[in-house]
Amino acid sequence: MWGVAAIGFFSGIISGMGIGGGTILIPALLFLTEVNQQQAQGVNLIYFIPTAVVALITHHKNGTLDLKTAKPLALLGLAGAAAGAFLAVSLESEILKKLFGGFLLLMGLSEIFKKKKGEDTHAKG
Repeated sequence: MWGVAAIGFFSGIISGMGIGGGTILIPALLFLTEVNQQQAQGVNLIYFIPTAVVALITHHKNGTLDLKTAKPLALLGLAGAAAGAFLAVSLESEILKKLFGGFLLLMGLSEIFKKKKGEDTHAKG
C-alpha cells in the first residue's frame, strides 16, 4: 500500500510540473505491482484526469497557460488518444511494453543531446 501511495505522490509532482506523471507512474506500476502494460496504462489514464485538472487550474492562475496553442493540440490529441487506445488494446502486452520503453529511451536521449536555445554549434573566434 505504501509503495502505491509513494508512486502516486511522486508521479503527481512530475505531473504538476507538466512533465507527464505517466513517465514515472507506468514503469513504477510495472516494476512494483502485478499489473500488465495495458492495466498500467489504464490506471495512468484514470490517474491523469484529476492531476491534470489541478495542474491546469494552477497554471491558469499563474498565467502560464497559452490557450491559443492548447486548443488545437487538445482537439487533435483527442483523435490521437482514440487511435492510441485502439492500438494499445490490440497489441500484446510485451510489444506494448517495448514500444513504451523505446519511446522513453528516445525522449531521454533527446533531452540529453538537445542544444539550448541560442547556443551556436561553432565557436566564434
